[in-house]
Amino acid sequence: MTDTTERILTLLNLLQTHRHWAGRELADRLSVTERTVRRDIDRLRGLGYRVTSAPGVEGGYRLAPGNALPPLLLNDDEAVTIGIGLRLAATQRLLDGPHTTLSALAKIEQVLPPRLRTRVNALAAAIRPAGVDRGSVVSGTVLGELALACRDHERLRFAYTSAAGVSSERRVEPHTLAPADRHWYLLCWDLDRDDWRTFRVDRLSEIEHTYMRFEPRSITADEVDELIFVATAWAPQAIEAHVVMDLPLEVMTEHFGNWAQGATAEGEDRTRWPMGGGDFRETMYAMSWVPPGVTYTTDLPEPARSELRETLVRMLHALDAPAPAS
Repeated sequence: MTDTTERILTLLNLLQTHRHWAGRELADRLSVTERTVRRDIDRLRGLGYRVTSAPGVEGGYRLAPGNALPPLLLNDDEAVTIGIGLRLAATQRLLDGPHTTLSALAKIEQVLPPRLRTRVNALAAAIRPAGVDRGSVVSGTVLGELALACRDHERLRFAYTSAAGVSSERRVEPHTLAPADRHWYLLCWDLDRDDWRTFRVDRLSEIEHTYMRFEPRSITADEVDELIFVATAWAPQAIEAHVVMDLPLEVMTEHFGNWAQGATAEGEDRTRWPMGGGDFRETMYAMSWVPPGVTYTTDLPEPARSELRETLVRMLHALDAPAPAS
């Protein structure tokens, strides 16, 4: 890459794409020497971009927030307006909206001075789009941090409090940040549980950056959607009950897949599975997924229990009766 201006613009884009770059990596990407990279970094600093550096084997370069907004051809009011717009757009149900807007928001907030970030947080909190119900309260700063970690493939540590009030420390590889059912969810690979886990962002605290990069694990878009949907399904329901089926836990888990979350062993040959729904029809649908031939019991409470029994009796009567004349 021989054109200096083109090379510096490419370097700036690389610095905005990841939180940290090793000097050797940048030199390889730009097809220049590390000495040339150092000179180009100095040119960016002269233009107002605050690029920090660290020596040594693990050293490199990082684009950090400055005391003033770098020359992005935006004034302060324009930068604040864009930040607020991206925050609100990320909460809408647009095609690929959360992914695109959070990626853009991460780039803006990475270089936004603290005084402007404070304005964005205050104004965004005061604006509510028409027709959108407010869900759990999540800090915009936290969303920005998590979006950067997903983008940069950086391992995180944080404290998490489950819906039952149980606290735990988690070490994760963050993959996707998404809104669903009026909440924000973070899909990660849980390093201690060696499996995918989904966390409600408003229950996260004490987020700690490790600055350790990881290679993203393979997962399809459909699998991501299913895991997020399963997480929303475990929110408190109008009707909550359990099914105890004559099936070992490992067999039940294999059959139910991601929907086996919350299941526990009842001895060697039986499994307790929590289920529920907005009404008795949804609990009936849940129970229909018990494998054919497997007997089970349920503690479905009244009046849902009587409503389901009456519906099933009429269904059986309809199935046993002669088919209506065509």
